[in-house]
Amino acid sequence: MKPTILLYDSGMGGLTIYDAIRQSLPDAHYLYCFDNAYFPYSEKTEDFLIQRAELIVQTIARNYPLDMVVVACNTASTVVLPTLREKFSFHVVGTVPAIKPAAAISKTGKIGLLATKGTVNRQYVSDLIQTYASHHQIEKIGTTDLVELVEEKQQTGFVDMQRLKEIILPWRDEMDLDTVILGCTHFPLVKEELMQLLPQVKYFIDPGNGIAKRVVTLLSNELKLNNSEKVDKYNQAFCTKRTEDFEQRKNVMKNWQFENLTVLDL
Repeated sequence: MKPTILLYDSGMGGLTIYDAIRQSLPDAHYLYCFDNAYFPYSEKTEDFLIQRAELIVQTIARNYPLDMVVVACNTASTVVLPTLREKFSFHVVGTVPAIKPAAAISKTGKIGLLATKGTVNRQYVSDLIQTYASHHQIEKIGTTDLVELVEEKQQTGFVDMQRLKEIILPWRDEMDLDTVILGCTHFPLVKEELMQLLPQVKYFIDPGNGIAKRVVTLLSNELKLNNSEKVDKYNQAFCTKRTEDFEQRKNVMKNWQFENLTVLDL
């Protein structure tokens, strides 16, 4: 039996998590929902994020037998996981900033956390830092602009380097900053550009591979995956609002191996 895995985010950043999982489980059946009606999630309230997560997952679960939901968004994951795990019987995996591996790998002890404004201000993240990096210096940049910049790159293929430079300006002269945590699933999509602008940083940490390992472990235990079995279902993408760039987004999703994009009826 091949699992059906739903990933969701406010935008296309969660595709970085999908890509990591797909490398380990290439034949699984994937569903992806981006909640563009309320993009970005960065500064949404906790109550809103919880209600929205329930609605999206419940709506898709009515039509698809889900084996797992991956909340492919750091901002949402910091608040919605307990509610989803209580409400649904399938596995729910979240995405949180990779504080622990960053603390383990940093040689200078100075670490940058690049995330949304919502994520950097969450108590959940403060607790992670206290638990795993209390003896490190954590420099935070909370940005909504970078999320939007990455979405534009997915549409156009180009990055406004001047805007990116302005966002990370506080770190340009921090020569002992050797590790940066990519604390939003969008940000690995501009990793190469960040490497150009922050040459002193030796390690850019994102949670993709760690999440993929967790997904494989959970599904292997429950489903006993047979890697020789082929799935006969098409990967399906959903959005929550039809916008002028719908056809363009549809083509982007096809490039990520999603056969179709439809508007989710919520």
